[in-house]
Amino acid sequence: MKLSKLQKYILKKSLENNKNKISRNIFEKFYDNDKNAPIKKIRTNIISKSIERLIDKGLIVGFGEKTQYKLFINQIKLTTNGKKIAMTLFGKQTKLALKIKKISQ
Repeated sequence: MKLSKLQKYILKKSLENNKNKISRNIFEKFYDNDKNAPIKKIRTNIISKSIERLIDKGLIVGFGEKTQYKLFINQIKLTTNGKKIAMTLFGKQTKLALKIKKISQ
């Protein structure tokens, strides 16, 4: 699955954050260190499109308001499939739930 830098950033920040739902204001920091960053209005459109594409892929769930004409996503949450993909992207290994029995002699 091919993901853009912004989509990887969204997955990384949502994986690092321990809360269930994450505000979308956090993702605007992606453009802070960029010299050729787009203007504020275009940034919000780009972030919205990236979030919608991640929702279409089934990696995140969006929470917000739906009007007659438009959908406003305020918060997001990772799905289980999104957590797995985010962990593989950033090299985190999952721990196995193995019970080790000690053999007494």
